Amino acid sequence: MKHFPIFVNLVNQRVLLAGGGETAVAKLRLILKTEAEIHVFAPAPVAQIEAWAKDARLVLHRRDMVAADAVGARLVYGAQDDAAADARVAALGRAGGALVNIVDNLQDSQFITPAIVDRDPVTVAIGTEGAAPVLARHIKKQVEEALPPSLGLLARLGQAFRGAADVLPMGRKRRDFWSRFYFERGPEALASGGEIAVKAELDALLQQTLAAKRSAGRVDLVGAGPGDAELLTLKARKLLHEADVVLHDQMVTGEILELARREAIVVETGKRGFGESWTQDAINDLMISHAAEGHHVVRLKSGDPAMFARLDEEMDALDAAGIDWAIVPGITAASAAAANARVSLTQRGRNSALRFLTAHDVDGFADQDWRDLAKPDAVAAIYMGKRAASFLRGRLMMHGANGDTPVTIVENASRANQRILQANLRSLPEILNASDVSGPAVMLLGLAPRAAAQAALDLTIEEMEQA
Repeated sequence: MKHFPIFVNLVNQRVLLAGGGETAVAKLRLILKTEAEIHVFAPAPVAQIEAWAKDARLVLHRRDMVAADAVGARLVYGAQDDAAADARVAALGRAGGALVNIVDNLQDSQFITPAIVDRDPVTVAIGTEGAAPVLARHIKKQVEEALPPSLGLLARLGQAFRGAADVLPMGRKRRDFWSRFYFERGPEALASGGEIAVKAELDALLQQTLAAKRSAGRVDLVGAGPGDAELLTLKARKLLHEADVVLHDQMVTGEILELARREAIVVETGKRGFGESWTQDAINDLMISHAAEGHHVVRLKSGDPAMFARLDEEMDALDAAGIDWAIVPGITAASAAAANARVSLTQRGRNSALRFLTAHDVDGFADQDWRDLAKPDAVAAIYMGKRAASFLRGRLMMHGANGDTPVTIVENASRANQRILQANLRSLPEILNASDVSGPAVMLLGLAPRAAAQAALDLTIEEMEQA
């Protein structure tokens, strides 16, 4: 992010614009939405600028800008469609202490003016740092359609009521009051009785909220999926946005955590197989203590919470504490790994069963039905297997597995830094070591990436034809 988005207070502040053509008019249409004191410098302005000056919406100076004009100005725009003339204005603005924008010249501008959706006092600003104006306009159109024109009136009425609503305690109770007003009671009252009905509804809702008992806390055990925020379920996204507290493991990506409310308490409760980590009891205690205070807690787990995530221990602890909870499943890493390797986890005539394994349990290496796993058509998704690769190879080959059995390793499945590695059972530990696999990885035993599997099939057919 090269440009940090902020909203500048322009009430009674001087904003200068040099230019009198259509480029200036386009920029003025936005600036005129503010309460700034606008000065335009143009020896020969077009009719629209003349009309705005006649209506006292701006001050028109029929000359070029000089140094004294820029002193004390908050913003200065160069919109003359002349590089040399705009460079001169920019120098004057900077010397006078103003922030400078040259229209359609991102490199020499100190700030940019985004596309704006105006539902005063609600304002949505959309910027692409000059990279894709067409995209910004498209997003603006979508936002315009999503936000009803009445939103501005509701926001103004709510703003006027904020002083009265301050009797509500900070936190969930106050947030619930405003959520119900803006998304339920306010729109209904506006539709049925207009502004008068909205004001009455605000008073009624406030009294009801004050009289209501504190709502009980709860915990949602939510699957964050393999890492790509677009793979979150809609329910997971909604709960993450509503949560007072988010407790997440270390594999949940930053782009997913960005979806949490800014006011939410966000704590990483990582459990690492090798290294410093939170104990499960400590995580349980933290969930329970926050929920007991009336908070909505989201326990955010990478992948699916029911897949090797010690879900039963957390459910038991919440039950013992009398805390309400629910499970929101997520896409497990094996599904994402197979999808990105372009393979099917099951296939008619190949495997009618699929095993999900962990290479480690609470006592170390996990034991399995090795004889069954060593069968030629066995397929398994192996979690937490990087450090157990030699152990896995030894056990499987000891029970008859072919060393040429394909293994697909998918590191950081679904993420921008995803890697797909092709190995076989014999070479598995060496491939892992040589490739320096450090991120979360799933091993798909018995499956080769689609391209490699097709190449092997073609080679077999060719050998048969030659024979």
